Amino acid sequence: MKLSTKGRYGLRALIDLALYSENEAASIASISARQQISESYLEQLIAKLRKAGLVVSVRGAGGGYKLAKPASEISVGDVLRALEGSLDAVKCPGLEDESGCEGSEYCVTKYVWQRINDSINKTVDEIKLDQLIQESKNKRDEAGTVGSCCIN
Repeated sequence: MKLSTKGRYGLRALIDLALYSENEAASIASISARQQISESYLEQLIAKLRKAGLVVSVRGAGGGYKLAKPASEISVGDVLRALEGSLDAVKCPGLEDESGCEGSEYCVTKYVWQRINDSINKTVDEIKLDQLIQESKNKRDEAGTVGSCCIN
């Protein structure tokens, strides 16, 4: 499984949003500048995150975006699925429906694929945004920098 820039940049943007929108909404322009992500691409990502119920928009002079719920309730899996769709590494018809694969009844490899898929989903669902925020603050304090993520 390989994540696209949607997942990577979207997670960085949400961490940034969580770090900088505690007191007031964060603008697309401010997130874009800090994370070095183009504003137009960031708008697309934020729209998907908003549709998934992870961020809300704040209108007005101090407008921008904030988390829709506490960071402790948002998992990395929530973010990645909102931006990437399914995180399954293997699409096996035998896992979906027994009629989807002729050999499903006797296939033992489907159990391997299921365990891989389950492991990925379990891992990203266990990591919460608040953990990443704390880690970012720790790293920022150690390095004395302002950035919240690597730029890749």
